[in-house]
Amino acid sequence: MPAKPAHGRHDHSSEAPLFFALSKTIGVALLPINLLVELGIVSVVLMATRFAAFGRRLAVTTLVLLALAAFSPLGNLLIYPLESRFPAWDASRGAPDGIIVLGGSVDTDLSAAHRTPVVAHAADRLFAPAELARRYPNARIVFTGGSANLVSSEAREADYSAPILENLGIAKDRLILERNSRNTWENAIFTKQLVSPKPGERWLLVTSAFHMPRSMGIFRKAGFEVEAYPVDWRMGGREDLFSFTNMGADGLRRTEVAVREWIGLTAYRLMGRISELLPGPGRD
Repeated sequence: MPAKPAHGRHDHSSEAPLFFALSKTIGVALLPINLLVELGIVSVVLMATRFAAFGRRLAVTTLVLLALAAFSPLGNLLIYPLESRFPAWDASRGAPDGIIVLGGSVDTDLSAAHRTPVVAHAADRLFAPAELARRYPNARIVFTGGSANLVSSEAREADYSAPILENLGIAKDRLILERNSRNTWENAIFTKQLVSPKPGERWLLVTSAFHMPRSMGIFRKAGFEVEAYPVDWRMGGREDLFSFTNMGADGLRRTEVAVREWIGLTAYRLMGRISELLPGPGRD
């Protein structure tokens, strides 16, 4: 049966409550879409005061920033260094002993409301381990993901992702579920505690390509050496850097994803939970 750590784990390895709360409030407020809406509201309010001139300038600035985020290659330029940091995994190095899958695909609130798994995005994070499981039948499969909400509920991503992985062909008795983590730091800490990796074992880490630098840096800092298996790319490659196709809503979403990740990298570097701002493949 899948191994599950005890409910309500709280120890020195858990994310600091203040940092977690700030990441879900101030961190979210600084994301491009939210920040632009906030600036737009402030500009409208200022126009009704003696600071109307400043309000008008702020409104123009907000519109320019919105246009840059949605209709320029800004999102491509921000996300490319993240996605290109780690190359595709080299299968010639031999079979892995284990495969770690980071959560982030399933919407726990919608899944709980409809009583069925709802995949909101990054479905490749679920497809890739199913293929790897078929290719490497002796590898252990770990899914790590609990509730990322500021106010946690009993809905845990691991519980809803497990049936998807089983339907994709992974036997239930191969799945190890880590269901208490709320973010990538806790993914690394709790997974290491759960599987107790032995010296010489090789573990793959499956997550979105743009999220891989931060994830690898965090796992290294936690003392869990893993090999990058990036999936869920948002760009084709360097040739897309200055592309003006798929702009508008797609461009805005790409900018949002990239800015969120750069904020995360900066915050974790300042906290000492990664050793460099943009971890690379040097230690693979």
